[in-house]
Amino acid sequence: MLVAAAEMLKKAKEGKYAVGQFNINNLEWTKAVLQTAEELKAPVILGVSEGAGKYMCGFKTVTEMVKAMDESLGITVPVALHLDHGTYDGCKKCVEAGFTSIMFDGSHYPIEENIEKTKELVALAHDNGMSIEAEVGSIGGEEDGVVGMGEVADPAECKMIADLGIDFLAAGIGNIHGVYPPNWKGLDFDALAKIQQAADGMPLVLHGGTGIPADMIKKAISLGVSKINVNTECQLSFAAATRKYIEEGKDKQGKGFDPRKLLAPGVEAIKATVKEKMELFGCVGKA
Repeated sequence: MLVAAAEMLKKAKEGKYAVGQFNINNLEWTKAVLQTAEELKAPVILGVSEGAGKYMCGFKTVTEMVKAMDESLGITVPVALHLDHGTYDGCKKCVEAGFTSIMFDGSHYPIEENIEKTKELVALAHDNGMSIEAEVGSIGGEEDGVVGMGEVADPAECKMIADLGIDFLAAGIGNIHGVYPPNWKGLDFDALAKIQQAADGMPLVLHGGTGIPADMIKKAISLGVSKINVNTECQLSFAAATRKYIEEGKDKQGKGFDPRKLLAPGVEAIKATVKEKMELFGCVGKA
């Protein structure tokens, strides 16, 4: 069932676990995540970047697909449809398209402009029964053309944004989108603790969940992280399984070239990755 993400993250914070956000890129991705969440009885957030939304023919198409699949698959667990790293205009489009949650990434603006735009979008989201995430301190790596260096967020700025009435906060603590480099220094837990205090106990979001060691994930959750984003890891799993299928020549056997057969190994790989992450995050059985 489609819901806003605020309530599921409040429960996660209280229960000391995290809800996984798994980005979707097409029908197979969406089906794999929904089926796994239902199987594990875990709440889940479907993340959609603006690039992925455009690829899937627009946010309205995504909304209608997710609603139809949620119904046809008989999904009973809470599911949020969430804009990931949204622009100001992208957030407005997702409100119109019927998303249940949005993220406004104003981290690349001066803090005054970030505050001004976030404040307006908070009112718009809440007026439409949606939850809203904001960001302070850019996440490292690249997301839809926005490049961040992995800056650590300023707790004072985090408080300014949190006080605007957002539902959960993404704050940079040295995390990176994509694959982590060998010389990565790890998450800054001292900064995380200060940000949690400054944000007055608000659920925090950890972007760049791919490749972070399990012990760091668990410590981050213990310090207030209630939502963890995963995208690259599902893409890598899908690519590896699809490559193996083709290299073994299975696409040349019978009707192995049929997309339903060609994509099946990748879909199963996504399911396995999502299951592994949900177990690590502690959200299994929490729906």
